[in-house]
Amino acid sequence: MVGGADAGSQGRICCTQPGTAGEGEGGGSFPSPRCGARGEPVPGGHSNKDNGDQAACPVCVSRVCPHGGTTAPGAPRWPRSAWEAGRGGAGRVCGQRRGRGSGAAAMPECPELHLAGRYINEACGGLVFSGGVERSAVGRGPEVPFRSEAYRISATARGKELRLTLAPLGPGAAQDLVFRFGMSGSFRLCPAAELPRHAHLRFLTSESPPRALCFVDVRRFGSWRLGDAWQLDRGPCVVSEYQAFRENVMKNLDDKAFDKPICEALLNQKFFNGIGNYLRAEILYRLKIPPFEKARTVLEALKDREQTRRKKNSSLTLSKKLKQMRENPDLLELCHTVPIEVIATEKNLLDPDHSDNYAAFKNWLQCYLVPGMSSLRDHNGRTIWFQGEPGPMAPKGQRSRKKRAQLKADPEALTPEVQPLPCECCTLPPSRGAF
Repeated sequence: MVGGADAGSQGRICCTQPGTAGEGEGGGSFPSPRCGARGEPVPGGHSNKDNGDQAACPVCVSRVCPHGGTTAPGAPRWPRSAWEAGRGGAGRVCGQRRGRGSGAAAMPECPELHLAGRYINEACGGLVFSGGVERSAVGRGPEVPFRSEAYRISATARGKELRLTLAPLGPGAAQDLVFRFGMSGSFRLCPAAELPRHAHLRFLTSESPPRALCFVDVRRFGSWRLGDAWQLDRGPCVVSEYQAFRENVMKNLDDKAFDKPICEALLNQKFFNGIGNYLRAEILYRLKIPPFEKARTVLEALKDREQTRRKKNSSLTLSKKLKQMRENPDLLELCHTVPIEVIATEKNLLDPDHSDNYAAFKNWLQCYLVPGMSSLRDHNGRTIWFQGEPGPMAPKGQRSRKKRAQLKADPEALTPEVQPLPCECCTLPPSRGAF
C-alpha cells in the first residue's frame, strides 16, 4: 500500500475493480489499477491481475499496492531498503509488509522449498485433517479427488518442488501432490475463519474450530499436479542429492547448456535443480568468478582440480578432507553448502510472523542487492549481481549499474508521526520481505 500525495483524501479505493478492454494493460476480466485517492485508472498498471509491479497515478502520484492491489493515501513511506529486499522495486509498501509464510514471496529457491517442507512437518505433524480439499476458482492446478474422515499431511522437498502426501488414518489410498511455488508460493497454517487472500488450495483440520493449511500464491505463477512424480526434466537436488547432482554436471559438460555464461547455466534446472537468482549471485561472488565467463570453461577446470585433490588427499582422514573442502570449496560444492547456510540462518522460519526472519536473511547476503555491487541483465532478462568485471560473454550495449549505498534502516520502522494503514484487500502477515 502506498501513500498518495493527496493527503486530504479520505478512504481507499481498491485498484482491482473489474476493468474493460483498453483500461490499463489488463483489459477484459483482468483488473484495471485505479488511483486510491480519486478512482482514476492508472496507465501502465498491472500487466495481469497478479502482477506485483507498482504504477504511479498521474493524478495524485499514489501507487498501487504491490501485493493486494489497493492504494492508501497517507500510508507511510517505508525504508527503501526493506522494499528492495522484498521485490527489488522502489519506495513505498503497505502497512502489511509483504510476507513469506513458510516460503518466499518472490521467486522461492531451493532453501525456501526445504524450509516450507520443514514448516509443514513441524506445524502439521500432530494434526488430523478431515474432509475434502478445497480449491479456489482461479488456482493453477487441478481439483484434488481426495476425501477422508481422518488423514495426516507430510511434506518432502526436492530442488524447486515440494511433494505433499495426504495419508488416511483408516482405509483408503494416499494422495500425493507436487507443488511448484512460482514467484510467490508459500504454505500457511491459520484459522479456517481467517483465510488469507490468494489461498488457492486448503486442507481443513478435524478440530473445532478448524484450522486450514493453505497454499498461498499472490501472483499465481505457482501450481500443483496430482501424483508423486518429480518433474522429469529436473536434475538431482543440489541440497539433498549432492553426489548425484555433481556427477550429473561433470558427465554432461558437452551439453550445449554449458556454452552459455556460467550465470545463465546456474539457472538451468536440468543440472542445477534448486539454484535461483540470489543463490547464483552469492555463489559466484564468493569464488570471484565473473558471471559472464563461459560455463564450460569454469566447470572443466574442476576436473583438473579433482585429480590434484585426490592425489593430495589419498592419505588424509575423512575429517581433514571435509575441513579442506570447507576452507577451499569449488563451485559445485558451494551450490550445495550455500543453500544449506540459508536453511540454517532461517532458524525462526517455523514461526512465519517472527520479526527476525527478514533481518537474518538480509544480514546473510553478501552480494545480491547489496550496496556497492554491480548488476546487469543476462541474455534471458534476469538481473545478475556481481563485483568486478562481468566477463567476456556479457551482453553488448549494457552499462553495469551499481547499487548505491543507503542508510541502513530497520525494515519495521515507519516514518515519524505516520501510522500504517492496513491493506483492506490483502491479509498477508507482516512476516518479512521476500527474496
